[in-house]
Amino acid sequence: MIDLRRLHVLRVVDQLGTITAAASSLHLTPSAVSQQLRGLSHDLAVQLLEPDGRRVRLTPAAHALLKHADDMAARWEEARGELRAYAEETGGVLRLAGFPSVLPALAVPAADMLRRREPRLELRLVELETVDAYERLLVGEVDIAITLPNLGGPTADDPRFDQQRLLDEPQDLLVPLDHPLAGRDTVGLEQLAHDDWVLPPPHSCDQYELVAVACATAGFTPKIAHEVKEWAPTIATVAYGFGVCLKPRLVPIPADTPVACIPLRRPAPRRRLLTCTRRGSREQRPIALGLEALAEAAAQMNAKAAARQQA
Repeated sequence: MIDLRRLHVLRVVDQLGTITAAASSLHLTPSAVSQQLRGLSHDLAVQLLEPDGRRVRLTPAAHALLKHADDMAARWEEARGELRAYAEETGGVLRLAGFPSVLPALAVPAADMLRRREPRLELRLVELETVDAYERLLVGEVDIAITLPNLGGPTADDPRFDQQRLLDEPQDLLVPLDHPLAGRDTVGLEQLAHDDWVLPPPHSCDQYELVAVACATAGFTPKIAHEVKEWAPTIATVAYGFGVCLKPRLVPIPADTPVACIPLRRPAPRRRLLTCTRRGSREQRPIALGLEALAEAAAQMNAKAAARQQA
């Protein structure tokens, strides 16, 4: 008999790379994680860990086992959804995560819909950058995460996760009102090659990667004059003339802020928002309801954006 909990520990160690990181994520001690893995190794009569300097690494046998472990985890998520249907469960818990700019624009409106429609459903909102969302999904602390495809993240066919398109969101140029391009209807990103830029610190969040790739595609590396991560201070920095930035269309601009928001010429950089769940879990009722509400919130956002453009 194989203990599924031990398989889960192995999956988390593989995801995070070290026993210490896995222990922290699973709320266990490193010795408890090691004990779980030794027990699994004993049950299967194969070595799962081997020394790697002062650390350990997974053996080829462990990697072979992980392929089956991912399939078993997905089947277990499917079974949970089917069993809940037999129980006619109308409540449950839904933990919905998103990064800072989509939490108020999509996750909170979707949660509000669910709160009105499903009063017995317990809702928990979690602010998470994409890079952290996969870990929290894997250990079962989050059920749905709104994510972005990012460098180093799981591929589209990763057996642990089910990633589906939610919304394609354009990036607009934000400049101070006295900028030479402020009165334009549209601009090409290459026209900003010699400007100072206001960007998040390198590799600190998804927006940095998106802007870096967009500028590289346009033929230049942005000159980062100021490193600002949160949107309110970023917009203020641009308004005072310290540089320019790209802003996702979902991010609101406070009223009377002296900036110009200009659409970029096609092909304009866009960020594709995804819903990410543990593979096999989408039919579980709380998760299915959450995905339905997010799709509705995204459709409403698209409709509002189209109306603004026509106006």
